[in-house]
Amino acid sequence: MSTGTTAERLELSDVQGLVVRGYGKLPCAAYVLLHAPEPDGLRRLTRWAVGRVTAGDDSPTDRAVNVAVTADGIRALTGWTDLPDGFSEPFRTGMDTEYRNRILGDTGSNDPRGWLWGRAATQPLHLMVLLYARDAAILAADVEEVRSQARAGGVRVQRVLTTDELRDRDAFGFKDGVSQPTIAGVSDGADPPEALLPGEFVLGYRNEYGQRSERPLLRAAEDPTKLLVRDRSGAPDLGRNGTYLVVRQLRQDVEGFWGWVRQAAGDDEAKGEHLAARIVGRWPSGAPLALAPTADDPALGDVNDFGYHDVDPIGLRCPVGAHVRRVNPRDSLPPRPGTDASLRGVRPHRLVRRGRTYTDGDERGLYFLALNANLARQFEFIQHGWLNGNAFTTLDDPDDPLVGARMHGPSSFTVPGQPVRRRYRDLPQFVQVRGGAYLFLPGLRALQFLAAGPRTGSDQHTRGSDA
Repeated sequence: MSTGTTAERLELSDVQGLVVRGYGKLPCAAYVLLHAPEPDGLRRLTRWAVGRVTAGDDSPTDRAVNVAVTADGIRALTGWTDLPDGFSEPFRTGMDTEYRNRILGDTGSNDPRGWLWGRAATQPLHLMVLLYARDAAILAADVEEVRSQARAGGVRVQRVLTTDELRDRDAFGFKDGVSQPTIAGVSDGADPPEALLPGEFVLGYRNEYGQRSERPLLRAAEDPTKLLVRDRSGAPDLGRNGTYLVVRQLRQDVEGFWGWVRQAAGDDEAKGEHLAARIVGRWPSGAPLALAPTADDPALGDVNDFGYHDVDPIGLRCPVGAHVRRVNPRDSLPPRPGTDASLRGVRPHRLVRRGRTYTDGDERGLYFLALNANLARQFEFIQHGWLNGNAFTTLDDPDDPLVGARMHGPSSFTVPGQPVRRRYRDLPQFVQVRGGAYLFLPGLRALQFLAAGPRTGSDQHTRGSDA
């Protein structure tokens, strides 16, 4: 670990299960988006959901339930006019604000005004119930139960986002989920050297900077029954064991992607697959180009222990602008590429991803779900600085060739070569944002606290702490 700090053990019985597992044994999933015209109905539904939430120390085999709440949802549940300062600023203001649009690339065809859901100005999302099941029948029954409970409290079901049955390929046909960070402090055994301190993903624990992640702390009078854990100052810690959940519905233009690749490769199938792999940074099997530069090698499909600097410093194998190299540059960034200093610079910008693919009629895509303790430093930094940034290390290309928003105008993609490079110009947009939101995935005690309703002194909060 970069700080030399010993990892604290996560309180798994109070952490929602999605933080520590993707529910790989539960292949069916749906996310129910809920809006409550009246707060009493939202509180009733949340209290019902609390008793069904799957904790991190449980390994379910039939079903799992997790619950996330938006800033509007917290205001409705608690009666607070303003949220405690310790809540993240992006979470407090929302994903669909004009400022965030520029940061995230949500302009043009990604503009929230065209989203299917997630626009706070029209009908704000309050609660998201995430359901996972062993089979379609169990999932359908659980979705109907949520609908029934919502109707009983006058809560509206905005949309049910139903996923494809779990698989390891994205809609473009590439293996997904290979590069997933390990959270230290989850198991009782020794953590691997690459494990990240739990404060990178869970509030209330030390992060890679040796600090406790900023989180909302309350006045003691707001929690007279002492439901919440107290921090070192004695303040009730609403953030403890919670995290922020990023949700984005991304439509993937599969035909457009492969059509462009075939045309750019002169209808040569082998060259087309190689170009597609260069855009992604891995072959369809998951094999990284840094280790398999000329042909796919399924035996390397799960390999994630490699760097770029020693084997491919200028991108002759895997272009510097390739998607997976942008989202995780590994050891290739300043100040000293190829050293631990470079790796330490990347560690605070990782995400735990829990997304699943979907098919809706002719539309195919990804429900992108990511967990992080600091929205600005993790998700937004990656999105703005690495994916949609126009100054990525030595790269001249304006944005990510696969998922870039094309917010800087026509995009290009450079493939280094000897003696000369090849630049592909005017790449179309292959991924479109169809909806999105920032949510808080509370610890179980915090969720119980929120479901209980308003407290006295509800607008006088202690400032959140990262000490």
